[in-house]
Amino acid sequence: MTLSQCVISSFKRLTLSNCNSHRCISSGTAPLLFRVTDIAWAEPLKKKKKMDPMVLRQREERRKKKIEKAIRKLEKNASQFKPLDEMEVPLKLLRERELRTRTNPSVTEEEEILQLRLLKQWSIYKKQQCIAETYMMDCMQTSTNRALEELRKESEELWLEAIQLDPMLIPYRAKGPDDTPPIKDYDAPDGEYKDETKKWE
Repeated sequence: MTLSQCVISSFKRLTLSNCNSHRCISSGTAPLLFRVTDIAWAEPLKKKKKMDPMVLRQREERRKKKIEKAIRKLEKNASQFKPLDEMEVPLKLLRERELRTRTNPSVTEEEEILQLRLLKQWSIYKKQQCIAETYMMDCMQTSTNRALEELRKESEELWLEAIQLDPMLIPYRAKGPDDTPPIKDYDAPDGEYKDETKKWE
């Protein structure tokens, strides 16, 4: 059998088989293995349009000017703070400033000295009161601890009862309404909303 007859007979027995990344037409023998590459769904590259360099330069300059303008606007408003309506003084009060201003009565030198003496005496009195209260609290705490130690030596059960918190020490209870009571003849809004928020740039 000649080579051409062998090839024709092997073509009659061709089977399609899938391989990893190729479409294979195999005749079963290694020398007669035909491989077909994948279809490339590409199209030819578009030709780049040649732009006039002057037009490109003008575009760049326009873009730079726009950015510089935005930067100047931001720098101009950088020192200005967003105004707070709650902190602004109404014009009515500004007009009535002269009517509302109070003049402090003139104080003589003797009265001023008397006020300073009273202030010193008051500060000395409050200091002594604070020291006395602190000393009294320390004495009470020390005596309480000493009494608890002696009680513990006598009886452990009584000591445990003595260190428990007293629930009736401050017998105060308060209970308010669980829900807000309804308002009589209240006309509820229909849900319309008008946004009046000021926008600052």
